[in-house]
Amino acid sequence: MISLLKKLGQFILDTIQAIVLALSIFIIVYLFLFQPHQVKGNSMFPNFHNGEFLLTNKISYRFGLPERGDVIVFKAPKSEPCAEIECEYIKRVIALPGDKVMVSNGVIYVNEQKLDESAYLPKDYLTNYGSFLLEGVERIIPQGYYLPLGDNRPYSRDGREFGPVPMESIVGKAWLRYWPINSFGLVKHESYKQS
Repeated sequence: MISLLKKLGQFILDTIQAIVLALSIFIIVYLFLFQPHQVKGNSMFPNFHNGEFLLTNKISYRFGLPERGDVIVFKAPKSEPCAEIECEYIKRVIALPGDKVMVSNGVIYVNEQKLDESAYLPKDYLTNYGSFLLEGVERIIPQGYYLPLGDNRPYSRDGREFGPVPMESIVGKAWLRYWPINSFGLVKHESYKQS
């Protein structure tokens, strides 16, 4: 009877240790390496769909900076309606610190060059202006800030309205789409050709 209690006690202790170790690993991964996010809404359609799940890489920007074309997750600016509940947005980096950006006749210009977005935007999509990015007015992105825009230009609330976001608001880079399973794969980074 005593040896049975010892075995049961050892089993319970081993189980608790395994649970604590698993939780510790999960917390370290979640806080410092990768974080799951769900796409909410259609602001990144047709490249990301409402309800999809992504893993966000939180370490790549500890060793480097965001690049134009990266799909990022960031904390919504304080001016946004959901900022009180600390919501996060997913958008594409269009302009980097120091870049000059302008919207003219439905097209984005970066550093006075038309931005070729044909790799991920349908041909009939036009980029409208907003309260930050006004039609025909060039804006310079401040140091330490990035301009994010949604791929679904007609229906995305993004940097055209609220302006650039600071580096410290960026949670990480969208890295892996894991649900639904038929969409499983790495998130493609776009390289831009300016014309």
